Amino acid sequence: MGPAAAQNESTRTKRDEVPLTLDEAPPQTLGLLDQGAFWANLGVSLLGFSGALVLINPLGDEPLTFTGAMLAAVIGSLVGTAMVGLAAVPGAYTGQPAMVLLRGLFGARLSYVPTVLNIIQMLGWGAFELWVIAQGARAIFGDAVPYAAWVIAAGVLTTALTIRPLGSIRLLRRYVTVGVIVSMIWLSVALVAEGPSLGGGSWAAFAPAMDYVIALSVSWVPVAADYARHSRSGSAAFTGVVGGYTIAQVACLALGIVALALVGNDESRVWSVFVAAPLGALFFGILVLREVDQSFANVYSTAMSLQNLMPRVDRRLFSVTIGVLTTLIALVVDVNSYGAFLSVIGAVFTPMFAVLVVDYFVLGGRARWDISETAPSRWGMVPPWLLGFATWWILAAQPEGSWWDAMWVAAREAAGFTPAPWMSAAVGSFLVSALVTLAVGAVRWRRARAAAEAR
Repeated sequence: MGPAAAQNESTRTKRDEVPLTLDEAPPQTLGLLDQGAFWANLGVSLLGFSGALVLINPLGDEPLTFTGAMLAAVIGSLVGTAMVGLAAVPGAYTGQPAMVLLRGLFGARLSYVPTVLNIIQMLGWGAFELWVIAQGARAIFGDAVPYAAWVIAAGVLTTALTIRPLGSIRLLRRYVTVGVIVSMIWLSVALVAEGPSLGGGSWAAFAPAMDYVIALSVSWVPVAADYARHSRSGSAAFTGVVGGYTIAQVACLALGIVALALVGNDESRVWSVFVAAPLGALFFGILVLREVDQSFANVYSTAMSLQNLMPRVDRRLFSVTIGVLTTLIALVVDVNSYGAFLSVIGAVFTPMFAVLVVDYFVLGGRARWDISETAPSRWGMVPPWLLGFATWWILAAQPEGSWWDAMWVAAREAAGFTPAPWMSAAVGSFLVSALVTLAVGAVRWRRARAAAEAR
């Protein structure tokens, strides 16, 4: 290859990759297949197999029927992924990452608040994923290799993928997705052939189960635009999210329920069922390796969030730093906080999404979306978000929960309110934030009209 050809290749590679700072325009080269395969891979998680226990029995006292659990998985996934898909669309239109988009919703300075919250949740998710990869590897190979060695190896691979993120997404589509599909089908057939008992249960915990699935999906809302900004169109981004993630997550949860049924709902033994199946170690190993795309997405999106705070710092520096920090956290992470972690995520980001989607799509925000570093603060968007957050906990708090739950239980008792079993915290918080945002928009419109008439 001559000097001119080498220079052209270098230029093409730079053009096809994520720019190093926010000052450069991003390439928009990902099509529907790229988006769909990427989100399908994210929808399959080893955490989903063991986490299916929360879907079956979210309150810990009366499990759902298999039909009820699957319906909760389907509805919860569709609701959650629709949120993620709509949150992705502005990224495709503007070419900006998720936290930068929030400058248009809250203003530049106020956008730092959800940005910091997102960094915290991404660090938590990234640590969980490295823990999962290490535990999955140990389920196959035993204790011959220490836990810390697996975490460090997964952390190094994760960080390496974030250096060329678009290349990593294309790699996932071309090779990894096929392996995941074959593995899921093989393991499903093998486990169903063992005749798991899927009878019994009730429908009493349907709403909390659906909330759990929505929370699984909605945790990606504040990062969706990080990948949609490279989509060829908004429709490709939306369809890729909803189609790819929904199908994969429902399949993952269903397979988890089957595996749990074979071990008497003992989540500590779920992975052993996969490994013990014919060729199970091989196909489960593919799923363990695929889990790296989850940790990759978490580390990369943390770097993108940090660029909202420091837009001219090289994203590769952020990626390496976050990769190291996430690996260190994974070495000491408390996985028992997983369920509470999801509740916090849902309570924070579901109502925030409602405010964004109403302001951007309904109130004409797309035409005036200011994503500059000098975007003025929009304090009027904060109350709808906070009221939705409060609604989530008013509906979701449990009497036997932590001090945080007890505070919200006391608040609703003081108001004389008792949530009905069918009430969903996710849907309720979304509706409250959406309606209050509409009200704020109506007041803003009346003031603008009055000011225009006064002139």
